[in-house]
Amino acid sequence: MKLRCPTCGTLYEGDAKFCAKDGGRLLPVGGAPVAPAAGPGATAPRAAAEGAPKKELRHSSMAGQVLDGRYQIVKKVGEGGMSFVYLAHDISTNERYAIKILSPGLAEDTNAMARLRREASLGIRLEHPNVCHIVRMGETEDGLVYVVMPFVEGEVLSDRNNRLGVIPLAQVVVWVNEIGAGLQVAHDLKIIHRDLKPENIMICARADGTESAVVMDFGLAKERRSGAELEKLTATGIILGTPEFMSPEQLRGKTLDARTDVYSLALMTYEMLTGKLPFDGRNQQELMIARLRAEPIPLRERRPELDLPEAVEQVLLRAMARDPDARPASTVEFAREFAAAAHPRTSPSAGGLLGKLFRR
Repeated sequence: MKLRCPTCGTLYEGDAKFCAKDGGRLLPVGGAPVAPAAGPGATAPRAAAEGAPKKELRHSSMAGQVLDGRYQIVKKVGEGGMSFVYLAHDISTNERYAIKILSPGLAEDTNAMARLRREASLGIRLEHPNVCHIVRMGETEDGLVYVVMPFVEGEVLSDRNNRLGVIPLAQVVVWVNEIGAGLQVAHDLKIIHRDLKPENIMICARADGTESAVVMDFGLAKERRSGAELEKLTATGIILGTPEFMSPEQLRGKTLDARTDVYSLALMTYEMLTGKLPFDGRNQQELMIARLRAEPIPLRERRPELDLPEAVEQVLLRAMARDPDARPASTVEFAREFAAAAHPRTSPSAGGLLGKLFRR
């Protein structure tokens, strides 16, 4: 059956449900209602179930169920205010995935779902070794809206920070480069993360025994082109972030670009190196006010016993500037400056570690 996007008119064949360009639900050519598709993985719109008794949806306890005839739910691995996350495997391929099932309130919010579908269409293009990208977004005949992502195993960076207290400079250089490179792929697609924090970075083991950093959860990401739509979506509770790592412009509700992620990445870098954040406050409100009005505590003043290079301190202070124009323009630029400051005698063009890190 041929399907058409009612917004842009693009035609599709196969089992696609949403337009890859604008996230709209696809309709059969001719405009007839979408009939439930047969076979594994088939989904049907909520309209198909109108008039029939609705099955009670237990979003928080789906272990053991099969989602859309395709994804066998193994266990719940996380939850938040807007979703539940499950480990699942594809029945046909036995591949493991993380399934994020959206809360009923969010799934029924027309504006929020329109934005999330657009994000899903872009998120599918976020394939990069250091990004956990979206594989697909779907909806079951029961009205469950879900997002499928690769299942990434490892240790959350916040847990690593808490366990070690301080992470060695050389290791931080590698992870900052990887995080910066992954974020740049999103920025090139006009997406900013908006909720960059240690809880959204997974440290994963490679086959050779080394570790890499993977950026997780672009669920709060937004297109830079949002414009007036941002105001509507803020009221839904979708446009949020984590106060400890928000940039000053984000706290003020200003228009955001890639430099807000630069700021958050710099705060994360500071915390990895010192075990602390660059501002003091007795509560969340005081910490936010400090970011709006005060200067960051210099790295070497915060932890003088660590003997960190002055050049590293200066790079971090620039990236944490209150004025976005004073920061590096991109996460890749920040990562390069940080690595050069950490290893002043090594040049990317000279080969060695930095040459490998920054060769693109």
